[in-house]
Amino acid sequence: MDNVKGLKDLYEAFGRGDVPTVLGAMSPDIRWHEAESNPYRPSGEAWVGPEAVLNNLFMKLGTEWDGFSVHPKSFHGAGDSVIVEARYSGTYKATGKSLDAQVCHVWDLRDGKVTRFQQYVDTAKLQEAMGAR
Repeated sequence: MDNVKGLKDLYEAFGRGDVPTVLGAMSPDIRWHEAESNPYRPSGEAWVGPEAVLNNLFMKLGTEWDGFSVHPKSFHGAGDSVIVEARYSGTYKATGKSLDAQVCHVWDLRDGKVTRFQQYVDTAKLQEAMGAR
């Protein structure tokens, strides 16, 4: 399957709340990197494996935010990588503050499975919404 088409399908699945499909697209040893200074993983150190992504990120996005959404704007194929320009939106429940932040995701794929994810985002906006600064 074409990597760009596969990632478009993955964003659509995430938007529908179809987390099993998103996790199923991940390699068992995926390395998932949030942007450095992201309140969920300030070190930028990778979570390894779909279960780590589910427990440390997806569960929190689903319970700590109202209406958290990713709005992809463009997809750029680069061989075994896909770069996605997007925006995040939602309201952090604990602070009541809303988020509208520009984001870039870099996905690496092998044999149709995601092996690595790297997020780049305005972490100051995340920290502000989440009351982390």
